[in-house]
Amino acid sequence: MADPLSREASRGRRDGSEHQREKEEKQDKSSVIGGIPATERLPWGFYPFQRSIGEKEEHADLWIGYCAFHLGDYKRAMEEYKALTMKPDCAEDVWVFLACVLFFLGLYKEAQDAASKAPVSPLQNRLLFHLAHKFNDEKSLMSFHQNLEDVTEDQLSLASIHYMRSHYQEAIDIYKRLLLQNREFLALKVYVALCYYKLDYYDVSQEVLAVYLQSVPDSTIALNLKACNHFRLYNGKAAEVVFRGGEGALQVLPPLIDVIPRPDSTWSSTISDKEAYNLIQDLVPNTTQEYILKGVVNAALGQEIGSRDHLKFAQQFFQLVGGSASECDTIPGRQCMASCFFLLRLFEDVLIYLNSVKGYFYNDDTFNFNYAQAKAALGNYKEAEEIFLLIQNIMNQRGRLAWELYLKMGTSSDSFSLLQLIANDCYKMGQFYYAAKAFDALEKLDPESNYWEGKRGACVGIFQLILANKESKETLKEVLSLLRNSGNPQVEYIIRALRKWAKDNRVLLS
Repeated sequence: MADPLSREASRGRRDGSEHQREKEEKQDKSSVIGGIPATERLPWGFYPFQRSIGEKEEHADLWIGYCAFHLGDYKRAMEEYKALTMKPDCAEDVWVFLACVLFFLGLYKEAQDAASKAPVSPLQNRLLFHLAHKFNDEKSLMSFHQNLEDVTEDQLSLASIHYMRSHYQEAIDIYKRLLLQNREFLALKVYVALCYYKLDYYDVSQEVLAVYLQSVPDSTIALNLKACNHFRLYNGKAAEVVFRGGEGALQVLPPLIDVIPRPDSTWSSTISDKEAYNLIQDLVPNTTQEYILKGVVNAALGQEIGSRDHLKFAQQFFQLVGGSASECDTIPGRQCMASCFFLLRLFEDVLIYLNSVKGYFYNDDTFNFNYAQAKAALGNYKEAEEIFLLIQNIMNQRGRLAWELYLKMGTSSDSFSLLQLIANDCYKMGQFYYAAKAFDALEKLDPESNYWEGKRGACVGIFQLILANKESKETLKEVLSLLRNSGNPQVEYIIRALRKWAKDNRVLLS
């Protein structure tokens, strides 16, 4: 997890007057492309028009490539620059322009070849710096990093590399310094907000973002980030509200809410732990998120199948992240250390780390569920009960643990509320076994209610899972027992159908 860039500060500043003079000279040069001053630039449409009518304007091809690049038409820009490189009087700078276009097209090897033909320049160095990152060439990366200077363009490149290498705090430091020097660079606030989001400081991210949105209220990127912050701080519905004023956004985003799983939560019901493991089994983690992903998947699968090996791997991945110099003081890093100690059953240590970040997860059901379990493991049942009561839903595929909690609570209004929560949320998440048990208990407490309908649906749901080989056939015996507890006349019809299937499939019910 160690990274040379994360340990190396931005290059020191030189004498003020000298630095400012050199900075101005570099900026003057940056306004020149292939020896053409920017002041000679004509409107974009003028150059293709001239070409179409047979007129020739000096440097028209160069400017067409330049405009196409800034319009995002990289293929057109590539064609223009490639044509220019074929000419005997081609300016050497064109090679680095071509290399930039190839980079944006994802043709990294071709970009490197083109850049190698260009003269040494700050732009060439920045491009090669980014290419070294793409190629995971640490030696070259550090070499080009040493050539970066304290000018805006170079520092922005350095910040972007920090961000891509998950060094979010280092990127923030650079962006904040640039903002102090250039207060009109409002877009940097979006970058700062994104870094804070990545560090799980959603409230701080929101505060920084709000300043930018005051000036640019219709920014798609900023609105997306605001919605993500709302999702993490509140829920999916709150995030949806952010897009109420956006055209077409609601056509795409609402169906994704509750479908894309959070990195720190358990898997969506659409994919099993085993399937998730198969997908990432051959993944060699390079980033913090990939290490966390490997840890979460191994932990989930290890708990599901009782594998000590998977749990050991998970603990090691979590420890690598939480113990790394770049992550030890971040929220994800502390969560990883808590997870590591949780798997080791060192719950006092778990609480040390969870207590340090609980202020950021007051409304987070997954966090509160784990936090309460750690409290209960140390015998702090009163505190554990209070935290469990903060949970709004149990849609984390851990119905068994919720049911065990109910059994320990005894008879009270709180236990009745938890029972209703288990019945309804387990049903919604397809955890029909625990939903049926909960509806059965509710029916006994209030025989005149309509809990029978919920229990009937849950029992049929269990049978469907048995038919799909997702539930043990032996569970059918308990389903019949739950059904017999009801006085509803529909019971006999359902039991008769289940018994017939069991007989046809040689499933013992006695």
